[in-house]
Amino acid sequence: MATFVLVHGGFHGGWCWKYVTGLLRAEGHEVFTPTLTGVGERVHLARPDTGLETHIQDILAVLTYEDLQEVILVGHSLAGPVVLGVADRMPERIAHLVYLDATVPRDGEADVDCYPPEKKVRAWVESMLTAGNHVWTPTIREHPFGITDEKEA
Repeated sequence: MATFVLVHGGFHGGWCWKYVTGLLRAEGHEVFTPTLTGVGERVHLARPDTGLETHIQDILAVLTYEDLQEVILVGHSLAGPVVLGVADRMPERIAHLVYLDATVPRDGEADVDCYPPEKKVRAWVESMLTAGNHVWTPTIREHPFGITDEKEA
């Protein structure tokens, strides 16, 4: 059986994988769903310097302390750069990388560079960065991805 580490996107937590986790475990797979520092139930840990490096370290710690090998590392959305950074630093522990509707910046690019300038989400993220907001907890009404139903969030 396989070992999965599922990394959530922005505005979520490890809990967003609850449905998928049940299916994978029912098939005998080992599944880890950490919540990144500063979001979800770990929002109280957010600091102005919480960012990509923090999130890469979060996942590196899971691989290290759980002694995981041959991992299928899945990154959703904003976790694309996170899993890319993890794979760059611990390639010997990764069997497969999966980008699930994720951004994959090239060297020197930021996540926001992956969105075309005309996209609403890019303008929203840029406005948050300009305002100095480091903890993003949008309401359903202001969610940049157009989610308007609480059940879909």
